[in-house]
This record gives sequence, C-alpha cells and structure tokens, in this order.
Amino acid sequence: MTEHALPASAAPRVERWTPVSLGFTLALAAVLAVLGLGPLLFGQATIDNLTELYFLVILAMMWNALAGYGGLVSVGQQAFIGIGAYAVVFLSVEHSLSPYLAMALATLLGAAVSIPVGAVVLWLRGGAFAIGMWVVAEVFAILVSLDSSLGGGTGTSAVLAFNLRYSPVQRLHDTYWFAFAAAAILLAILFVLLRSRLGAALQAIRDDEEAAASVGVRVLFGKGVLFVLAGAGCTAAGAVIVAWQLSILPLGPDSIFGVNWTAKMIFMVLVGGLGTFEGPIIGAVVLYLLETYLSTRLGVWYLVVLGGIAIGFALLLPRGIWGTLQERLNTRLLPVGYRLRAGR
Repeated sequence: MTEHALPASAAPRVERWTPVSLGFTLALAAVLAVLGLGPLLFGQATIDNLTELYFLVILAMMWNALAGYGGLVSVGQQAFIGIGAYAVVFLSVEHSLSPYLAMALATLLGAAVSIPVGAVVLWLRGGAFAIGMWVVAEVFAILVSLDSSLGGGTGTSAVLAFNLRYSPVQRLHDTYWFAFAAAAILLAILFVLLRSRLGAALQAIRDDEEAAASVGVRVLFGKGVLFVLAGAGCTAAGAVIVAWQLSILPLGPDSIFGVNWTAKMIFMVLVGGLGTFEGPIIGAVVLYLLETYLSTRLGVWYLVVLGGIAIGFALLLPRGIWGTLQERLNTRLLPVGYRLRAGR
C-alpha cells in the first residue's frame, strides 16, 4: 500500500492575516492618523463628543478582555473608574501636580492597586468572582466617602486644578489627546497580547480552566495579566471622565463607583459581540448614539429602552452585531486568532 502526499495547493493551511484584514488595518491606521489630529481638524462639539466615545471604547474593550477572553465576568470594574477619577483630584488638587501628569500617574496607580486586588479575587470563580468585584467597588467607595479632603460623601471638583492652568479650549484639546492616546495604546497592547501565546492560553482558560491547567497553562498568571491590564484601562477611563466633566457630583462616590458603569460595559459588549475584538467598539458607538440622541428626549425611559435593547440582543442576537456578521461572512477585520483554510 502506498501513500500519496497531497499537492501543496490542496493541503490545508493556517492563516491569520487575509487581504481583507490587511486592507482594513491600513484603512484603520489612516483613520487613526486623522483622529490623532482631531483638535486641529474638528470643532469643539465634535472633540467633546469624540472624547466621550473614546472612554466608552476603553471601558467596553477592558470588560470584554476580562469576560470575552478570560472568562472573568466582573460587576465591579467601576472600582477602578472611581480610583482613576479620585486619584486625579487628589494629585492635582491636593498636591498641585499638572492634571494630565496626574491622569498618567492615576493610570499607573490603578494598575498597581489591581495587583493585590487580583491576588485575592482571582482565586474566586464564576458568580463568586462577580460578587467579589462588586464588594471591592463598594469598599473603595466607602473609603473615599470617609475622606473629607476628597469631599466625603458629597463628591468633589477638579475645576480649579484644570481651569487655573488651562483655558477651556486647551483643556478640551488636551483631554481629547489623552483620551485618544489612552484608547489607542490600550487597544494596541490588548491586540498584541491576544495574538501572543498568552492570548491563546487565556482563551483556553476561558473555555476550560482545569483542562488548561492540566496541559501546563499558568492559569493564575494569565488571568492576573489580563486583570491588571483591565484595571489600568478602567482607571485611565476614570481619569478621562473626571477631566471631561470636571467634577464627581452630585452623588459623590456613588456616581463614579456606581454599578451603572458596569451595566454600560455589559451593554456595549453584549450589543457589539462578546469575545470579538471589533465588537465592543461597535457597541460603544451604539451606546454613544443612544445616549446622545435618546437620553435627553426620553428621560428615565431611556434606561428602559436600553434594558429592552439588551434583552432583545440576548434573546435574538446573542452573538452581538459583529459576532453575527463575523460568523455569517466568515471574516475577521482585526484577527487575533488563527484560521484553518482548506486548500484549493
């Protein structure tokens, strides 16, 4: 009996980049170059709106990184949003640092804080992890409310820290650039991470933690890296939020540490597509449009509409917008995994 090798053209091949994904990546690079010049090209209203969109993108991508790629469903990422916001106020108001230096330092502080927090909560799984993270957020909110220098339970303001150093237009531009840089850097880090061996290990952990550990995957280390990245990202978003709105009012810690932030993150990821790289960006755009055009018109009914949309997606389109398109079109614009293509 003789064996016949398949012709090279008929053998299946493993691929990551495709002509479509390469073309899209080049187009995306051009778009990012234009957005990087935003304050020189766009009006103040557009700059303000894009700044909001950027921190929504950061929040969506960080929550998706945890849940979609690491299997870590958190309802407490608002802990790091609050840390970022209050750290900026503490460093810029109480210690007279440049607000934008304070924002950068706050991001590093959030990453540092996430290490001991992760060392505790990452031993938990499933619902226990979700509840544990919610408790962490509540603990931080209580600690901040006990500090009178940060406004106690009534919140605080960063108006003086920014307005004494910058004109309103300069603050708007610098906040835009910080938000844009933070979003671009965090997305690039996440993209590289997910394309690495650690990224494959994380998805193995998400699918079956015990099986991953049995083949030598360092489960706690992998989840820890993802947790620290998500902590730093949410802290950066919190820093942008306080620079964008200049205050943590009127509810004080309850507003910036509120679970409503996690609800927004879940909504964006659910609508865009859990476990996809592009999906959360689409979800952030959807939430931004809904908040911009519906919240002022519908009042509290806007929240009912958001809930109805989320339920509709969960029931009718569980893979989200991009997850469904990716499945039907069999294409990935920003591929983080590998695909096996049949030979010709």
